[in-house]
Amino acid sequence: MAKKEKIKTKKEIPAKDMVKYTARDFGQEYIMKRKMVRAIVLSILSLIALAVFVALYIAETAKVKEKFRQQYRKSLDTFSMDLDNYLNADGDFEFRYRVLLSDISNVNAFVFLVDDYEDKQKSINGLYTVFIKYPEQTQKRLDEVAVFIKDVIANLDKGYEEMDKFVESIDKKGY
Repeated sequence: MAKKEKIKTKKEIPAKDMVKYTARDFGQEYIMKRKMVRAIVLSILSLIALAVFVALYIAETAKVKEKFRQQYRKSLDTFSMDLDNYLNADGDFEFRYRVLLSDISNVNAFVFLVDDYEDKQKSINGLYTVFIKYPEQTQKRLDEVAVFIKDVIANLDKGYEEMDKFVESIDKKGY
């Protein structure tokens, strides 16, 4: 029979070789720990950067919304001023009415850019529609419009309620 080969077990591996294996295993473990620490640090830095960018985005969005509100207020002031000019004018009413249409169009555009103003958007859009579709009826009642526009500028909710009543009172079947 052939000689049996002896299988080496851990007990039979000399101590010198065991140190090599152990050192190698510890080296791999050290490298893996370094990689994990690096990955954790990078993920924490990424989360911090993400939080900073989200905060900047929210701040910029708030600035833009505030700018839209300011432009809405400014366009309301312009509309009110031109409405007073129309009511105090002696002639050229057609041109002045076109200016009013332009102003109410600006108000309508800016109110739709402001997120929180859904009811106000409906009211302003109704007024804009009445100004465009029924100019003869609207021109006869511009003094009422001047009153509730001043209430709207003063941040009174009754201004929007009066605006809705005005829009509902227009005869939509006639001119």
